[in-house]
Amino acid sequence: MKIAAVLVRGAEVYAPEAHGSLDVLSVGEKIAALGSGLKLPAWTEGVELDGRGAFLVPGLIDQHAHIAGGGGEGGPQNRTPEIGLSQLTRAGITTVVGVLGTDGTTRSVAELLAKARALEQEGITAWIYTGAYEVPTRTLTGSARSDIVLLDRVLGIGEVALSDQRGSHPSVQALAELAAEARVGGLLAGKAGVLHLHLGSGPRHLQDLIEIVDGHDLPIETFVPTHLNRTRSLLMSAVDYGKRGGWLDITSGIIPDTRDKAAVDPVEALITLSQQGIPWEHLSLSSDAQGSAPLFDAAGHLTGIGIGKADTLWHAVDRLVSERAMSWMDALRPATTTPAAILKLGAVGQIVPGYQADFLLIRDHHIETVVARGRVMVDRGRVKVWGTFERES
Repeated sequence: MKIAAVLVRGAEVYAPEAHGSLDVLSVGEKIAALGSGLKLPAWTEGVELDGRGAFLVPGLIDQHAHIAGGGGEGGPQNRTPEIGLSQLTRAGITTVVGVLGTDGTTRSVAELLAKARALEQEGITAWIYTGAYEVPTRTLTGSARSDIVLLDRVLGIGEVALSDQRGSHPSVQALAELAAEARVGGLLAGKAGVLHLHLGSGPRHLQDLIEIVDGHDLPIETFVPTHLNRTRSLLMSAVDYGKRGGWLDITSGIIPDTRDKAAVDPVEALITLSQQGIPWEHLSLSSDAQGSAPLFDAAGHLTGIGIGKADTLWHAVDRLVSERAMSWMDALRPATTTPAAILKLGAVGQIVPGYQADFLLIRDHHIETVVARGRVMVDRGRVKVWGTFERES
């Protein structure tokens, strides 16, 4: 039986570093070679793609998506549906990390793990965090540390809520103990062992996190605060934390509109943090896809609800280029090399021989073709591989 291969000819390659016009060959699930005049090996069953006039870039890494659904604020009718494979691949996402969120009662870590394994079977790379908003948090084995060590797809703990009325308002000590569980679990499992933190719009912002970093023997890279563009005051409070060397994650799905005037546009948020002196390689993007987007009034009453979209991740990357004149190399990093570094994912997020064959062909700022683990998932804008129960409309 011949091995599958994909050969892309003559694309402008951003790995994310600019390499100029090259051919890219993948064999099986790995990138085999970059060069000129490459050929499909005779012992492979290959697909050849014309990359002339297009950019070839790494597949996107989304470190925060509600792959099994989320939400539920306002009643069970507001529980969001699980994500479909093509929602991710059409958005250029080839690696995703699933979270539970607010609802750890009707949703479970077991359900999240099963969905991640389903996405793996369908053709992309999927991981999860164990836990939900509250502390003590939800687990599958009875211990967050054990979940990280014993469950193959668990990278860390999250998303745990801070400065949010929906959280359990843990003490600094309780939060530090949970972070230690993530850290030690990661050490024992050879995984990232991060504590992924949802930030709400409460007045304490990142103060609890800063107290932990200052007062406990935990490396700052253990913590990954997200949703930092929820309000401008939250964003600016993140500057002090970022200058200490921490990761800062911006949500591409948090976009100001007539319903949510407090939000900061994700592209503006990234640029603002960079201008405040935060190293670009410490800034990341994630989508919050399929997460509920509830709006509350000053008294905490629910006034509206929306749903996060996976395609906002690519839109934010593209806008850094089209609106801010940023290079593709720099624009890609918050959704490729930086989340790979945060999560210690190894051979993803770059176009390098030996790395996983996850890449996109971009033409006129649109995602034209998506290859995940060496398989063409989307070709010239049309889905080639559907999720098990998906149907083309």
